[in-house]
Amino acid sequence: MRRLLTGVVAALLLGGLAALSAGPAAAHSAVIATDPADGAQLAAGPARVSLTFNENLQPSFPSLTVVGPDGNRWDKGQPEVSGPAVSVAVGELGPVGQYTIAYRVTSADGHPVSGTRTFTLTTPGNGTPGAKAGAASESGDGESGGIPVWVFIVAAVVILGGVLAVLLLGRGSARRQQ
Repeated sequence: MRRLLTGVVAALLLGGLAALSAGPAAAHSAVIATDPADGAQLAAGPARVSLTFNENLQPSFPSLTVVGPDGNRWDKGQPEVSGPAVSVAVGELGPVGQYTIAYRVTSADGHPVSGTRTFTLTTPGNGTPGAKAGAASESGDGESGGIPVWVFIVAAVVILGGVLAVLLLGRGSARRQQ
């Protein structure tokens, strides 16, 4: 009985270790095109920025921002998802320098995908910036993303192991008392 219990506990510990060390899956959506192109040098800012992915996106809760070299947001309005593309309107830009397009979308399989692309404005514009990047968003959603799934998996393995150990030890002591 003791060997069985030792084997079960060892298997649970190895399973927990495997869950902790597992790497992320790489089958999520990926950007295949941007407009303007990543790293482009532009004399005038685009009216819209867009990113196209290798598969359709879920239309819920997209985030697409354009942040200038001054730290201000230059995107206007809400991002729009259309099939595999997400885009947002951009007002006339302002200072010369590198602008960062930051995105966070939900892939067809439900996983969030995020990243950045850049372009450089070479001629100053007369646009009016929006709020400073990092200021509280209108939707009030946080960027923490919550508790990672692996925490729940490890907790379940530990709880299951504890229950199994109690059951097996309880049976062994009940047999000895008879």
